[in-house]
Amino acid sequence: MTTNADATPWDGHGDTVPDDGPGETVPEDRLTATADNEGIDAAVAAARRVISALLHAGGNTAAEMADVADRLDAVADYLDGHAPSREDRMVDMWSGEGVTRHDPVTGPENAIAPPLTLTGHPDGSVSGTTTLGMAYQGPPGYAHGGVSALLLDHSLGVANHWAGTSGITARLTLHYRRPTPLFEELTVRARCTAVDGRKIHTEGTIAAGDTTYVTAEGLFIRKFVPLPS
Repeated sequence: MTTNADATPWDGHGDTVPDDGPGETVPEDRLTATADNEGIDAAVAAARRVISALLHAGGNTAAEMADVADRLDAVADYLDGHAPSREDRMVDMWSGEGVTRHDPVTGPENAIAPPLTLTGHPDGSVSGTTTLGMAYQGPPGYAHGGVSALLLDHSLGVANHWAGTSGITARLTLHYRRPTPLFEELTVRARCTAVDGRKIHTEGTIAAGDTTYVTAEGLFIRKFVPLPS
């Protein structure tokens, strides 16, 4: 696979940099790809159900897990048999719309995405809601700290994009104020707070109601990775 240094650059957070450049906001519908109820999106939604159901069933279930494994392997074999080369798929992933469909936070084509849907607001912030299930568990009944970091890193990057600038993460500092609960609707918020040359400063939170569980401060550098071609 070759890369083209002149290709539209990737900002490191699931978005290609808009052609209108910094200082111009982008439409709300470009912050998060919209899931369809058919095709790959429907199949991925079913895969999320399988992941959740396997964790819920556990090793002591009365279900015939050997049979389940055979059927899941058959599905995987079928998909592998109809998949393009990895190189071609990488090019396909990064072509077209600025908002990608495959990232592990918001992507409707990614079964490990919760998913989180982000919307931009006139005050420059972005926000979205999601509910984390057993697949994201760390301590009993609470989200893994790394999952909180994933949600916030991505959301801070999208907030930069909404503010008209983009870059890759240089430093992400998280403050875990209290454990983040599973099975409860969470609101993730982020906002770009300052731009100093190539340095971009951004803040974010994970909360539910009046309770803030995690806060984050990020430093991003306006540097980009060429897209596959």
